[in-house]
Amino acid sequence: MKQEVYKITGMSCAACSSAVERVTRKMDGVARSDVNLTTTKMRIEYDETKVTPELIIAKIEKAGFGAEIFTDDAEKRRQEAKDQEKELKNSRRRLILAIIFAAPLLYLSMGHMMPFPMPVPKAFHMTEHPMTFAVAQLILTVPILIFGRNFYIHGFPALLKGNPNMDSLVAIGTMAAFLYSLVMTILIPKNMEHVHQLYYESAAVVVTLVMLGKYMEKRSKGKTSEAIRKLMALAPDTAVLLIDGAEREVPVEQLEPGNIIVIRSGARIPLDGIIVSGSGSVDESMLTGESLPVDKEAGSEVIGGSLNYDGLFQVKVTRTGSDTTLAKIVQLMEDAQGKKAPISKIADKVAGYFVPAVMVIAFAAAVIWLLTGKDFSFALRIFVSVLVIACPCALGLATPTAIMVGTGLGAQNGILVKSGEALELAQQVDTVVLDKTGTITEGKPKVITILHDGIERGELLAVAAGAEAGSEHPLAKAILFEAQVIGAEAYKVSEFRNLAGYGVYAKLADNREVYLGKAGLAKEYSNNAEDWQERASGLASKGQTPMYVVVDGKTVGIISVADPIKETSAAAIDALKKDGVRVYMLTGDNRYTAEYIGAQARVDEVVAEVLPQDKAGMIEELQKQGKRVMMVGDGINDAPALVQAEVGCAIGSGSDIAIDSADIVLMKSDLMDVHRAIRLSRMTIRNIRQNLFWAFFYNTVGIPVAAGLLYPFTKTLLSPMIGGFAMSLSSVCVVSNALRLRFKKL
Repeated sequence: MKQEVYKITGMSCAACSSAVERVTRKMDGVARSDVNLTTTKMRIEYDETKVTPELIIAKIEKAGFGAEIFTDDAEKRRQEAKDQEKELKNSRRRLILAIIFAAPLLYLSMGHMMPFPMPVPKAFHMTEHPMTFAVAQLILTVPILIFGRNFYIHGFPALLKGNPNMDSLVAIGTMAAFLYSLVMTILIPKNMEHVHQLYYESAAVVVTLVMLGKYMEKRSKGKTSEAIRKLMALAPDTAVLLIDGAEREVPVEQLEPGNIIVIRSGARIPLDGIIVSGSGSVDESMLTGESLPVDKEAGSEVIGGSLNYDGLFQVKVTRTGSDTTLAKIVQLMEDAQGKKAPISKIADKVAGYFVPAVMVIAFAAAVIWLLTGKDFSFALRIFVSVLVIACPCALGLATPTAIMVGTGLGAQNGILVKSGEALELAQQVDTVVLDKTGTITEGKPKVITILHDGIERGELLAVAAGAEAGSEHPLAKAILFEAQVIGAEAYKVSEFRNLAGYGVYAKLADNREVYLGKAGLAKEYSNNAEDWQERASGLASKGQTPMYVVVDGKTVGIISVADPIKETSAAAIDALKKDGVRVYMLTGDNRYTAEYIGAQARVDEVVAEVLPQDKAGMIEELQKQGKRVMMVGDGINDAPALVQAEVGCAIGSGSDIAIDSADIVLMKSDLMDVHRAIRLSRMTIRNIRQNLFWAFFYNTVGIPVAAGLLYPFTKTLLSPMIGGFAMSLSSVCVVSNALRLRFKKL
């Protein structure tokens, strides 16, 4: 069996991706075919003895779409990004132009129907100058249909190929209204009453509204590929290669396993490797989620893309290219994208049946009336009435309008939902997986506990702040911040030395010698470190990092730093649990710290000491158990899991890559917004169901009446004008119902 990825073109909605899946899955020898509408990629697994790439491409093209084998390279990614940006700009330009024409069209056609008629120039008055009135609407409508030509370019061919989609619904409905109006315009000189049977505004406004929805979808598209590009950019393009004792800057592509590279303070590590000499403090938070830098020395492994805070060391390269940890994270993200098929909207599912059914009903009704002896104009009126009243505008607007209003309500509350799919999926979530660092916790180390003996608290902080003033380490910054908060002025230092992996040494201006750092440092330079060991262990068991302060050979205190949980975390987790959602905490931190934080936050289950690939794997394992998972995180290391989950939710204060990978972004960085996001989803989906019910009910009642069902009994025949008004009313009802969401509280 062979697995391949294809780039699919010409898709516009979930019905399109379903059609591609349907035609490829029917091929003898195809075991699996999954199409991702967002990334426009298809992952297919097939028997090479029965199927070839040429056959697959031919089958997809026959269905009305384009396909080519996807090849991944940096240049192609850049070109795709440029193409997406160009298409988005074009869509925006066409939308603005459509709105410019639609506004006066609405004013001209509907102004006289207002409770207080709006003034219209006498030359365009409907009753006095009907032909001018009609031609003006025609002139305003044609450009709008040209700007929205993609609906017709894609919709009609899809219908002819047996794969009708949302474009087909819009194309048939608006074109029927337009053509009927055009015929009525031509007939106005013979009968001025035809001026009352114009539906240009129905066709034009519906096209404009759907264009708006399409533009908003396109704007959020491509974010995942942008996240991957940013992730790949973590690794530098060049490295300092050591050859026979001489340093030479070379492109990273030229490095091979076994090469020795030099990593200076403040530099990013280009590839995975092992330190062969030197030491330093490395920030791996973007990859592992650890909030504190990790001390490295000879023999320690380092990860490509991580940042050397301080120190100087030489690294022996162990992995290059696609074997690096960073490359594997990228691959995990792309794999997760391929597995994550988009939800098929209800309207898309019925599109394949609804459109042909309406066409058959319209044609059959016209033929039946002809057979009963009615003339052609009567039958044509029936045919057009059915098409106009059955215009699937309400069906087409039911979902996007509610989603637009729902996402707007979310934005007002600091909850950014990137797609309708995410909004629809969130209401099904029964399991929430929370990253620890920066999500449940603040993500910044803070001084939690200060123990002192023989020295005042403020004096201890002033001494520690003086010693740490020359360090860029996050723990040092936490001490300096605490000293500033209580007003302890840091002592001036005459000598400073960083003891990589242990702490710092400083000689104060008053000649006192200070060592500040780990227990090992205190044991070496203090004569009473053992007296503090039990208290330090107690702090460590609470997830804190104790740092000994040694002054002139004696330990005088311990300053303990930790990453505290956010004020709202526990309450937010309680709210989720009340909604029947099971909450997991996932972290790369050690088990003691994880268990302590988990207990404080009151999560259901704690999973600690996990690597990035383990996070995505755990999400997948929960999904295999039938759970609908929302992943909430803030770091680059969370990106694969955010993509793997049904809904990825990023904290707004997190990394750009996590935000770009997520489906929902919580701008206020408040976990309570996870609960609100799920509530928002449930309200929106309920609104969509109401809209769809009305749309189906309207069509179920309206179509038979338009087909002349009541005519034999009451001699009542629905005119296309009434059908057009009913069609507009249906759309107004759907939009009005969606707008009710604006007044809801989350």
